Amino acid sequence: MFNLMKTAILMAAITALFMALGSVLGGAQGMMIALVVALGMNFFSYWFSDKLVLKMYNAKEVDETSAPQFYRMVRELAQRAQLPMPKVYLIEEDAPNAFATGRNPEHAAVAATTGILRALTERELRGVMAHELAHVRHRDILISTISATMAGAISMLANFAMFFGGRNGEGRSTNPIVGLLVMLLAPIAAGLIQMAISRGREFEADRGGAEISGEPQALASALQKIHRIAQGVPLQTTERHPETAQMMIVNPLSAGGLRGLFSTHPSTEERVERLLAMAPEVR
Repeated sequence: MFNLMKTAILMAAITALFMALGSVLGGAQGMMIALVVALGMNFFSYWFSDKLVLKMYNAKEVDETSAPQFYRMVRELAQRAQLPMPKVYLIEEDAPNAFATGRNPEHAAVAATTGILRALTERELRGVMAHELAHVRHRDILISTISATMAGAISMLANFAMFFGGRNGEGRSTNPIVGLLVMLLAPIAAGLIQMAISRGREFEADRGGAEISGEPQALASALQKIHRIAQGVPLQTTERHPETAQMMIVNPLSAGGLRGLFSTHPSTEERVERLLAMAPEVR
């Protein structure tokens, strides 16, 4: 219920931001058009944002024939977590990472890069996929996917305002500095939406993943390894669509500038410390 409330609040905030940008672009008429667009995008995001993100990453669905070991691992972990079997996808990327998406556990999907399959041991990979299934079990995959989709849409709308300027209520051009301000505020707006995803959700998914897999040390080791490799091997799709970075188990973007300011991931060091501290509790 709490995550449903967070989703509703997020959608309301997105709608308000769309209306504000619409007002900059076209006054009262632009605001009303933006309201219609926002409502349409909220509907689209609820039903189709997971498919959009998977397509964005060119993720390919696999089964027990095409990826038997990986598929069986996810199935066994889903059974341990008492979850329906999610769809399983692979992404042809050298950078090691993984994410979960979908609107609920009955319509969930987990995706991993081919790089993470090569980089991690079987125990470490089990920890990572258990972490993603914990996101599914906690029902926070919907808000994560919606925020990624809508943050990108708001940035595009703000860039449109920058290039074409704004209009007041009489249809006259507004001060050109407005367009510049909108351009500067666009990444901040997108970042604030991503910040609607609490960093606490990663800690909770780490704990849940450790409980599902039964091996917090393996997940801790995986996080360290992914973090280290990600520093030198960029996740190309995320570089083009930074709004999706918050979906990943480890932030694949550099920590500099605004990207670091609006990071939705807690530090890997703190996550590892918490996982190792809980190791005696998990059997």
